[in-house]
Amino acid sequence: MINIILGIPVLLAILTLLIKKQRILGILTSIGYLAVLFDSILLFRRVLISGNIKLYADFIYIDALSAFFIFVIAIVAFASSFYSVGYIERDIEKGIISDRKAKIYYLLFNLFCCSMLFAPAVNNLGILWVAIEMTTLISAFLVGFYNSKESVEAAWKYIIICSVGIIFALLGTILFSYAFSLLGGAKTLNWSEIVANAANLDKNILKVAFIFILVGYGTKAGLAPMHTWLPDAHSQAVAPISALLSGVLLKTAIYAILRFGIIIIKAVGIAYFSHLMILLGLVSLGISCAFILVQKDLKRLLAYSSIEHVGIIAIGFGLGSPLAIAGAIFHIFNHAVTKSFMFFGAGNIVSVYKKHNINAIRGVIKVLPFTGIMVLIGVFALTGFPPFAIFLSEILIIAAAFTSDSYLIAALLLLFLSIIFGAFIYHFGKMLFGNLPKGMTRIGEPLSGKIVFLFLLLPITILGVAVPFIKEDLLWIAQRLLQG
Repeated sequence: MINIILGIPVLLAILTLLIKKQRILGILTSIGYLAVLFDSILLFRRVLISGNIKLYADFIYIDALSAFFIFVIAIVAFASSFYSVGYIERDIEKGIISDRKAKIYYLLFNLFCCSMLFAPAVNNLGILWVAIEMTTLISAFLVGFYNSKESVEAAWKYIIICSVGIIFALLGTILFSYAFSLLGGAKTLNWSEIVANAANLDKNILKVAFIFILVGYGTKAGLAPMHTWLPDAHSQAVAPISALLSGVLLKTAIYAILRFGIIIIKAVGIAYFSHLMILLGLVSLGISCAFILVQKDLKRLLAYSSIEHVGIIAIGFGLGSPLAIAGAIFHIFNHAVTKSFMFFGAGNIVSVYKKHNINAIRGVIKVLPFTGIMVLIGVFALTGFPPFAIFLSEILIIAAAFTSDSYLIAALLLLFLSIIFGAFIYHFGKMLFGNLPKGMTRIGEPLSGKIVFLFLLLPITILGVAVPFIKEDLLWIAQRLLQG
């Protein structure tokens, strides 16, 4: 299964060099990622039931945490590939890109997805670093894909800031390796071997190393105050790529933090990990809240929302109780699906209005009826309104804060979430229901776009109703995820 999951994106990348018609490439890409999604579900189920998988002399190591992140990446990759079919065709028809550039898009798309799927599958922490750096280098071309002044500037900013961050992550990885080498055994960066000896590692070295890791991978995850690349990159990227960046690229960096975090928890206890994660989580929530209130750009608004949700996830893991971890794990999936849903809607809106400015976009429901209704649903889903799935994952984290007597954290969470909810209703209310700009008429929407909205809407709504009935299963999965 893991060979298929990693092999299909490579095969699709090769096919982009052989197939001339971009529409055929788009359809084959969608079919390929549907197969990846199906295999990722089977892989996750097998690992939960039968235990960890090791392949190729322990180079590939799949446990519950790996399998979960592979599944989340697969579902967003499939949705983005399906949405890309209509989106890229529309850009070609408008003369924005050529057929040749569309082929380059699919080549980069497949390489990007391959690097993200590869990151959770490897055992070696050094190779994990390489995989995450690959995601930066490949996706930078997709951020600057349209070659406008703003997109190229955003791509360079993305490369520079994330590369500086990733250097800190490399230093942290080296220090973890050094701490393990002091035990006198064979030098290795295999996570499975380091975590098995975590209790015997030098605690002072690990504490310093984890700060480097948190700053380095936290930059890629969009944790404030290292988040400054994120609004520019997400707002300038092609819409399907914005969904991948926000929905799952940030999560690969969170995955890396969790891998090192498990070692820290086993070596020095949970308090050190907890305090750092909660601090950065609250800072991220506060900063995103302030920028969401005053934001004038549609895609930047969604980008700052990603910083908010990364902060919520960090707080959930920082609280550390089974209930909080279950909420954080559930929130990773919910945010990935819901934010992709919203970026697809934003992509349709920007494509028709040819503007990002919130004040210039009015009457979306009249111009794009289906997209407008979907975006309206997405606004309530993304801001944690019942009965949608994000509401339940946020409630789990808030409840965990109350039950662990962390009343200040719970109060700040409720305050920030309430402000952000009001800001989103205000911003999107103007765009969806305002008067039509002159010359705007109702626009037909491609079938592929409608299908992908409905595909993502299913988990957003069904899980919001079903989770109370599978709460014990969710807690069990969450405990297994962070037990290594």
